[in-house]
Amino acid sequence: MIKLKKILCPIDFSECSLYALSYAIDLSVKEHASLCLIHVIETHISDIGDIMKQIDLLLDGEQIESLRVKLLNLIPHDIRATIHAESIVEKGIPFMEIMKTAKEKRIDLIVMGTHGRTGLEHILIGSVAERVIQKAPCPVLSIRLPKQVFSMP
Repeated sequence: MIKLKKILCPIDFSECSLYALSYAIDLSVKEHASLCLIHVIETHISDIGDIMKQIDLLLDGEQIESLRVKLLNLIPHDIRATIHAESIVEKGIPFMEIMKTAKEKRIDLIVMGTHGRTGLEHILIGSVAERVIQKAPCPVLSIRLPKQVFSMP
């Protein structure tokens, strides 16, 4: 079995990425591995009317530092005291920044959530998780949200 020393977990603050973080934290604690959280502010604006992305691109250093702290605060305080954790905020194309960070930090495992894009957007762009899985310099553990169990009345 490979010894995990460094785990990277991309966070976009979606429910799926936060669920994947729980796996990353668990693995980090069990393996005594450091945990690096990354949030990428996407610089590609697919829809010119997407105000939130345009606002994200204008973040200054203080706001980026606030995002870094917000990332670290996703890890429970008692666990942060037992593992080495760091957070990174980058601007760019998400899958490229994730792969760049994985290479630079010599990451042993990427733990990330899956996101099901559908239709034309998926055909033209593909999902971030899909591209990371295809091109990552290390193994990738992709985590999906558990399916909801619906009971019929």
